[in-house]
Amino acid sequence: MELSQLRYVLAVAETGNFTRAAIQSHISQPSLSQQIINLERELGHKLFHRLGRKAVPTEAGNAFLERARRILFEVEDASKELGDSPTFERKITVGAIQSIAPYLLPGLISRCRQRFPNLQVNIREDFKNTLIQEMLDGELDLALAARPVTDPSIHVETLWNEKLLLVVAKNHPLTRKPNVTSDDLAKETLILQGSSSSLATQVRAFCGDHHFEPRIGSRCSQIATVKALVAINAGVSILPAGAQAPEDHDTLAYIALSDAEPTREIVVFRHMQRYQSRGAEQFLSLVREGPASPGVPAIT
Repeated sequence: MELSQLRYVLAVAETGNFTRAAIQSHISQPSLSQQIINLERELGHKLFHRLGRKAVPTEAGNAFLERARRILFEVEDASKELGDSPTFERKITVGAIQSIAPYLLPGLISRCRQRFPNLQVNIREDFKNTLIQEMLDGELDLALAARPVTDPSIHVETLWNEKLLLVVAKNHPLTRKPNVTSDDLAKETLILQGSSSSLATQVRAFCGDHHFEPRIGSRCSQIATVKALVAINAGVSILPAGAQAPEDHDTLAYIALSDAEPTREIVVFRHMQRYQSRGAEQFLSLVREGPASPGVPAIT
């Protein structure tokens, strides 16, 4: 049994197709198929049902896939640990949810280049549940998100609390009120991120805590789209304080509610069993220093 065979099996499982797996693995399709057939003979079990062009793991295949992922995870960690020398180029992959990545990571990456010029940082921006799964699969070194992160295999470290602010168009009537409350919010149409967004989940929970069902008019995958819709008075939203940008001043107003102060807890998380490379520890030291941009009013 060879490590390359394990990688081919995982590629077929991920793509559901021998041809796509071969392309992903940079090998010819007949060679990949033969390697998997050889492995099946060695194991004495079929790993995939061949359903036309579709490949579906058998029961034995699913059991083998779990072990294969674990083996490759350990091999990758061992390789990182043995090669982790201050004289070598280092590479890490950092994940972040969509309501953090655009506002926090650019400043951190810029500072990282100055302080640790040999450290290459690759970024994954996605929903929290996806980042958690990628962390469990060994694809991420660190990730930034908002609580909760509850998987027992993941270590979670609190960084800071970030204020959440009501965002309205610059000419919205609420900008003329001396005090804006959650009752005012209950009368408005909300523009939120999609249901997979942890920020949208928290906003809905905040509304529930204040005894009203939010009227959601639009759902967007990007905060930039949320801002654009709010700016044309298509609704209002609640966004992190760190999402404020200098260009927002002309079209948007950020308002703190007078009867409530919603916040979210920003955390960094990592796999408890994953070897933490020197590069990961260096980047983590920057994260612990807080937002790199002086204009980000995020820490409370």
